[in-house]
Amino acid sequence: MSEFMKSLLKDILIAIVLATIILFFIRPTIVKQTSMQPTFNPNDYVILYKRAYAKKMPKRGDVIVFQSNLKDEKGKDKLLIKRVIGLPEDVISVRDNNLYINGKLYSEDYLNDGITPGFVDDLKVPDGEYFVMGDNRVVSLDSRSPEVGTIKKSQIKGKAVLRLFPFNKIKRF
Repeated sequence: MSEFMKSLLKDILIAIVLATIILFFIRPTIVKQTSMQPTFNPNDYVILYKRAYAKKMPKRGDVIVFQSNLKDEKGKDKLLIKRVIGLPEDVISVRDNNLYINGKLYSEDYLNDGITPGFVDDLKVPDGEYFVMGDNRVVSLDSRSPEVGTIKKSQIKGKAVLRLFPFNKIKRF
């Protein structure tokens, strides 16, 4: 076998291994809405770690992408990007533009405008489910709405771990 063929075979093998790793562990996605501003803006290119919750549970503050029951313009289930706020068995309340977790005021420095509008009255997050909200609470359609509600771990597609674009805002999460 010629050196050229050996080199070509090696390059093909490396490409196959890299593609397999990428497909199994990460998923690129593009943010399309404003519900996670200022953390993510429309057209931000984000890398999700698909295996983040294979052996562990999501933590409060994790930014996740999940399959919702909302439909896109083609009738397919929409993927949403939100922040995990409530863990299983937590009691969530939203009143007077404030978020309470287990009866305690919860402060969040990453919010777009510092308030959480809406009303949630002592909702106990079911076992195995999560309460999620966007960082731009005024426009975010999230667990405060019955259309989204709490989400199951099986709906989670990955954890946002890296913003790759725009290049001047590359950041690990």
